[in-house]
Amino acid sequence: MKSVTEIDSNLIALLDAEREITRLISTYPYLVDGGKFDEIAKLLEHATLVVPGSVVKGRAEIEQYFVSGIQRHYDETPRTWHAVSNILVNVDLDKDSATSTSYFTVHQELPEFPLQAICTGRYEDRFAKLDGTWQFIRREVVAHLMGDVKFHVS
Repeated sequence: MKSVTEIDSNLIALLDAEREITRLISTYPYLVDGGKFDEIAKLLEHATLVVPGSVVKGRAEIEQYFVSGIQRHYDETPRTWHAVSNILVNVDLDKDSATSTSYFTVHQELPEFPLQAICTGRYEDRFAKLDGTWQFIRREVVAHLMGDVKFHVS
């Protein structure tokens, strides 16, 4: 039987892992909406990124994917606003691994394009603790409902 101290330390480790992973999930949309493609590549540098029609891996490939595939507009951003919700994180502390699923909705607005939702879907993520830090090791973007993305993707 585990002692109270062991249970407490496991619970703290689990909550810390969930908090760190949720922060990674939440950081991604800030970077995308800010047009910070180099920082996205750093965030996903240990990951394989799977999006409809493409699979890219490693910092250089991921940055190139964003630079060539996502349009930036007059303010050097995609003019998008990602909302992430329904985040479910499952952590396996024994294996230093975790999975998560979450929903996303992307809105976009430009002078010639009124504010509107352009797509929804979910992120299917895997994480590993590498050198003491939680990292993405896989992000799969699964589209659900698609609107007008002509000003978003190339």
